[in-house]
Amino acid sequence: MSKFPITVKGAEALRVELHRLKTVERPNVIAAIAEARSHGDLSENAEYDAARERQGFIEGRIKEVEGKLGNAQIVDPSLLDADGRVVFGATVELEEVAAGKTVTYQIVGDDEADLKAGKVSINSPVARALIGKYSGDVAEVHTPGGVREFEVLDVKYV
Repeated sequence: MSKFPITVKGAEALRVELHRLKTVERPNVIAAIAEARSHGDLSENAEYDAARERQGFIEGRIKEVEGKLGNAQIVDPSLLDADGRVVFGATVELEEVAAGKTVTYQIVGDDEADLKAGKVSINSPVARALIGKYSGDVAEVHTPGGVREFEVLDVKYV
């Protein structure tokens, strides 16, 4: 598996999730399985089946998060010196040319993307069109609704 970029905040969120899964969720499901076993016949025990299914999900998520953290290339946007160029981790202020509407996005990893919070995935059409642009450049973004143009107003590394 190749390295993938993630911001410092994204890596910390994954660490917090992993800690919660190992220290809270895993012991809870083990206790639920033990409780269900105490009820007798396991062949017709829905509680047991549900707890085992939940255990499988939790163990799978633990492995997934550990794998992501193991293959993560952590990028601290505040330490970047890209001379005003849009790169991973940068916060970009844009103006949609046709509508005149201003938006601000931070380019982040896939796991961190949250459009409502102004975070777009590095693999999104918007981020792919913006990478390498400078303040004053116009980026054409190919969306399902057609081509949209965005002018880069400002690039920050915060």
